[in-house]
Amino acid sequence: MGERYVRNVQARGSNPLISTIFVHGNNAMMMREATIERKTRETEISLKLNLDSVDPSMVDTGIPFINHMLDLMAAHGFMQLTLKGRGDTEIDDHHTVEDLGICLGLALKQALGKKEGIRRYGEATVPMDETLARVVMDISNRPFLAYRVIYKKNTTGSFDLGLIKEFFRALAFNAGITLHIDLLSGEEPHHIAEAIFKAFGKALDRATRLESRLKGKLPSTKGLL
Repeated sequence: MGERYVRNVQARGSNPLISTIFVHGNNAMMMREATIERKTRETEISLKLNLDSVDPSMVDTGIPFINHMLDLMAAHGFMQLTLKGRGDTEIDDHHTVEDLGICLGLALKQALGKKEGIRRYGEATVPMDETLARVVMDISNRPFLAYRVIYKKNTTGSFDLGLIKEFFRALAFNAGITLHIDLLSGEEPHHIAEAIFKAFGKALDRATRLESRLKGKLPSTKGLL
């Protein structure tokens, strides 16, 4: 039997979630990727995530600071992110940043499918000069965010740092992730944000890594995530 591609489409409201199954011979292997399209009166976002590609990411959200953070996250998480987004940033960045979190969370949930064979837990502690940030996650389908980060300044450049919490809250609840983010030390706001996004990428890479000892089984004694 030759090679073929089978498209699997699930509908969530008006937003299709698309994954691709690669079939070679009689063996089917889920490609851990997803495409999300989301359009509202406030934002329009197109996102493609590949958890297993190290090709360069292309990120254009209309918010330069978030472009930088997401590019770092993808690079240090060994994933490829292709993202185009626009929003009502003439008002502020809130709607765009929150919807980016929603889309990335949906993409993660779709790309991981039934979560069979993944390690499930991931942790990373990342320094950035005087800053030390820690991210711990459980891909459990129990969405929760604990965000213990205090900034001495509310902005870096013109970006509102409070929106980072909103981004990760939207991501965690749409991906079904228990997510803990802690600032262990740090003062400079750009360093803090950068360490958090890098740590998230590294923790996600560890949590989504396939564990051969599971032999394709779910990482749960209940048999369900």
